[in-house]
Amino acid sequence: MEMVHTPFTWRYGGHQVSICGSFNGWTEKIPMTLVEVSSSIFQIIIDLPPGYHQYKFFVDGMWRVDEQQICAQDEYGTINNIILVNGAENVSPNLPAEAFGASINLDKARIMQFVGSSLGAPVNKPVLQFSDGEMDVSRNLLSMHLSSSRAYDLIPYSGKVIVFDVEVAVEQAFRDMFDQGLAVVPLWDEHHGQIAGMLTASDFMLILLKLHRNRAMFTNEELDIHTISAWKHQKFHHPKDMIGALVPLQQRSLIQAGPDESLGGLASRILHNNISAVPIIHSAKDGSCPQLLHIACLSEILKHVCRHFKHHIGYLPLLQQPIGYLPLVTWAREAGRASDRPLLTLRTNDSLDSALNLLLEAQISSVPILDDRGNIVSVYSRSDIMSLAKDNMYIRIQLDEMMMSQALEATGEAGGRYQTCTRFDSLCRVMELLSEPDVRRVIVIEACSRRIEGIITLRDVFTFILR
Repeated sequence: MEMVHTPFTWRYGGHQVSICGSFNGWTEKIPMTLVEVSSSIFQIIIDLPPGYHQYKFFVDGMWRVDEQQICAQDEYGTINNIILVNGAENVSPNLPAEAFGASINLDKARIMQFVGSSLGAPVNKPVLQFSDGEMDVSRNLLSMHLSSSRAYDLIPYSGKVIVFDVEVAVEQAFRDMFDQGLAVVPLWDEHHGQIAGMLTASDFMLILLKLHRNRAMFTNEELDIHTISAWKHQKFHHPKDMIGALVPLQQRSLIQAGPDESLGGLASRILHNNISAVPIIHSAKDGSCPQLLHIACLSEILKHVCRHFKHHIGYLPLLQQPIGYLPLVTWAREAGRASDRPLLTLRTNDSLDSALNLLLEAQISSVPILDDRGNIVSVYSRSDIMSLAKDNMYIRIQLDEMMMSQALEATGEAGGRYQTCTRFDSLCRVMELLSEPDVRRVIVIEACSRRIEGIITLRDVFTFILR
């Protein structure tokens, strides 16, 4: 059989780029070479027999497809690039689907769907590649696993849980939170002998807004003696002193869970109460002092799910579906996709004051920061505000004068905790990214640029699975 020299090109940068495909049984990642005088283009020429081939790129440890070439879904639900090598020369991947002929067992409409989306044509509604019944079966399996697993499964064999006394000064508390890299800390009430609440980055945001709007009335010296309990009392009894009427504050009892709580119930409790974490507390029947065992969050629960189903993805076709076909992405208007809610973004020259107010008004945990071309620069989250506690930086700045570019610089390496994917990446890969420590959102971008198309959060994934 005559072999054909077939070039493959990856134009979108990276440090280590390889290619793998049906032409070698998906068994070997073939390294690609950086083209001379280029810092982003990798290329390789492979001898291939005539016929249809699927392939994919492995870029810096992640599987990627080239959205500018034709893509198709294989029998396992995985999205791959496709190429047809014909005679003495290969067929351009940019040819329409009809060029592949009847000998290739592919749904032409499906190919054209991917061609349209890869070339920027608007797709108003994602189309699932399997039935609603199949999707429900997969979701039921995930829910059953969450129901059968317990909060106890999340508790590490060894570790520590930091707790603050409610009588600690606010200034000291937030400085310690920054030093320890914490966004949420349980509060201990010695008088009542119980965990009384949680101190969060949102509390710091509210304090900053009060401080910078009432500098003459709320000084640094006052923060130094203002205790957490006093702040919490003022926060709930005088909400209009905090940020006007931006956020309705209601005093509520501590939201907690026991070690026998199911992971499904734990996730639902976090979603329903719009919180980021839940303390796992063991309460003895004899009325003795309760034991704080762990602080549970959605990323830990998701990691537990990914670890359990890692070698059984074949039983869950839902996990193999591209996220572009699932109703869980908040799409940017420019992406041409229908979305239940708008994707809120800020620019690098917007003020930090506008970012804090947006996070509180919209009740979201983060906001993507874009440059003038609409490309993703970073993500500013509620927890990033803790960086201003370093050396009491918040005392020396004006929120309305500090630009987001400066705020991002202040976060240092701790800022921008997010990962990126494309609309062709599977739900399984997005879940694995979200299960990494401190990653609470994945930004959907175009493969050939940094232009933002959408965002997926931990909350989106669990809302989709548990609904």
